[in-house]
Amino acid sequence: MDWSGGPPSLPRLPHLPGRGFLLKTLFLLLCCRYVQARCRILRCNSEYVASTLPLRGPGRRAAHCLALRAYARCTRHTARACRGDLAFHLAVHGIEDLMAQHNGSKEGPSPAPRPPRPPGAGSPDFCDYEKAFAHKRGRPPAYQHCASFGDPHVRTFADEFHTCRVEGSWPLLDNHYLFAQATNSPVAKGSNATAMSKITIIFKNMKECVDQKVYQAETDNLPAAFVDGSVNGGERPGGDSLSILERAPGQHVEIRAAYIGTIIAVRRTGKQLSFSIRVAEEVASSFTEEQDLQLCVGGCPPSQRISRQHGCCSHGTITAEKAHRLCKEKLPVEDVYFHSCVFDVVASGDSDFTLAARGALEDARLFHPDAKKLHLFQRDAARQATASSFLCLTLAAMLMLAWEI
Repeated sequence: MDWSGGPPSLPRLPHLPGRGFLLKTLFLLLCCRYVQARCRILRCNSEYVASTLPLRGPGRRAAHCLALRAYARCTRHTARACRGDLAFHLAVHGIEDLMAQHNGSKEGPSPAPRPPRPPGAGSPDFCDYEKAFAHKRGRPPAYQHCASFGDPHVRTFADEFHTCRVEGSWPLLDNHYLFAQATNSPVAKGSNATAMSKITIIFKNMKECVDQKVYQAETDNLPAAFVDGSVNGGERPGGDSLSILERAPGQHVEIRAAYIGTIIAVRRTGKQLSFSIRVAEEVASSFTEEQDLQLCVGGCPPSQRISRQHGCCSHGTITAEKAHRLCKEKLPVEDVYFHSCVFDVVASGDSDFTLAARGALEDARLFHPDAKKLHLFQRDAARQATASSFLCLTLAAMLMLAWEI
């Protein structure tokens, strides 16, 4: 070979990404994961980033390890809801890499969750949430609405709407003050349709206001009293701040918990129950990582969601045309309540589902804090997905910029 002009130049090898690039990619994926998955991994990620960005100077290695242990703890608590979520598995492996980078140990202390603070602490109106909040903040509190009805359908606090196949028991709410669990069972033999057959609501003990009270209803029994036979919060000074009202005997019960700014409606139509709630935003958000599986907060887990257009098969007794007519009589506006009604009636062959959908809409009209958001349409879901994607990209850009600083 004639190399008189020197050896030929070799082709340039592609630059291999370093650890920094991989970490950026990891968190970009975490941030821009499918928002509708709602397995809480984004929350774990944002808490970790918020706790580490300010770290500077001596001792930051130990602080990083402390933050990583908290991050690992958060991922463990959300693992059940994140099965099959790529971002979750990337986070788990990313934590191991970061722990090795900072010579951290998986064992050791991690920041403990802050203990709950009673909503009206320090106020003379301790057991009246609205008055206590206004006294302390100088403005009325914000509220949120959630509902579960029909086959079942869930309207979350964020106004997302899911149709679910959640057979068995699932928590609707699980926070420092309130726990609500729905049990869903098949509506008929041979049908894929399920509906709420039992609901359990626990109003947790709150000093000076109420004793712990348990309410339980089933399809053949909608009581107007707590399990212990009482109709209020007990003998404490604020016992009357929790009460049960019977709106329609055997069909509609309303539970008012003024001490936590909450109203719950439980309805019975045929062989099914439905649940609606208006709750103070501060109360609804008072939960830890261990309490992250809540249908009202994150909706149905991704593996449990079904499409109303491609859901279960017809039970064979009511056609789609007849279901459309029956639902139109109860729900003139063709929003998600209407389409859920048609889905339920066709899937179950039970016209009582029209009453369940109408009851849920009536509750939303009373409970939802924003009248403009009463009706939800298919286009709303598409707009929400677009907005969520934009938010994810914005957060990702902020993270990338933070790493460059």
